[in-house]
Amino acid sequence: MDLLSLRYFRAVARHQHISRAAEELRVAQPSVSRTILRLESELGIPLFDRHGRRIRLNEHGAAFLHRVERALAELEDARREMTDAAGAGPGRVAVAAETLLQLAGVLAAFRAHRPGVDVRLFQAPVDSMRRHLRSAEVDFALASQPLGGPGLCSAELLREEVLLAVPPGHRLAGRERVAVAELADEEFVSTRTGHWQRALLERLFAREGITPRVAFEGDEAAATPELIRAGLGIGLMPAVARRTLGERSPVAWSRLDAAADCHRTLTLVWRENAYLSPAALDFRRLAMESFMPDAS
Repeated sequence: MDLLSLRYFRAVARHQHISRAAEELRVAQPSVSRTILRLESELGIPLFDRHGRRIRLNEHGAAFLHRVERALAELEDARREMTDAAGAGPGRVAVAAETLLQLAGVLAAFRAHRPGVDVRLFQAPVDSMRRHLRSAEVDFALASQPLGGPGLCSAELLREEVLLAVPPGHRLAGRERVAVAELADEEFVSTRTGHWQRALLERLFAREGITPRVAFEGDEAAATPELIRAGLGIGLMPAVARRTLGERSPVAWSRLDAAADCHRTLTLVWRENAYLSPAALDFRRLAMESFMPDAS
């Protein structure tokens, strides 16, 4: 069992597709297929269920993947630790976030403090961020919804209310408060399933026993105000958006009666016992100072 076989297996397990894994690995598809078959033969058990040309990770494969990701992450930590010890270059910091806009201030401060450090950003929903962390592809995840689990540490950076945004002239424009039940027949502009705005919307509606009508969905929450202004629907936006847009806001804002539960919690997450380079430690400190000015 060599490292190449384990890396091939991890790619196939993630994609559940030989061709896509081969594209990621930049190798020929037959090479990937042969490697997986050889690995299964060596282990003495199938790791995938096969139905024609389709493959699915089975329970044995899932258990094996968990340990493979831990092993490869440890090796990546070791490689980076030795590289830093040797003084080979200014280092690297990798961060995953649902939206990169919220990282702008932290990155500016970090770049000024540590010029030359290679900063890698991944835009991803919460499930992908968890995978990036487990495999040591990123040092940190900046999550707007719960991202916990065994082997993960976190620090809450920010907690803010989420508001209802509607187009000017809408029947709810000018209302100070709106009940969730009043929105049952409204069409929403939201992010795709997996992002925090969509998860919050569905959770609030589920408590009322109704399902939100999502007319337009995408991956970039920053476009939501303009889509709402255009009359394509209403939506949920964090309070920071109202402060950022200020007087030029293209939408009208209201609070939801469920305000106690209608909030976003921004959390910085990293792997427990993971190797964090001096650059990564500085990034964590600056992130906490940026969002929590009183943090030490």
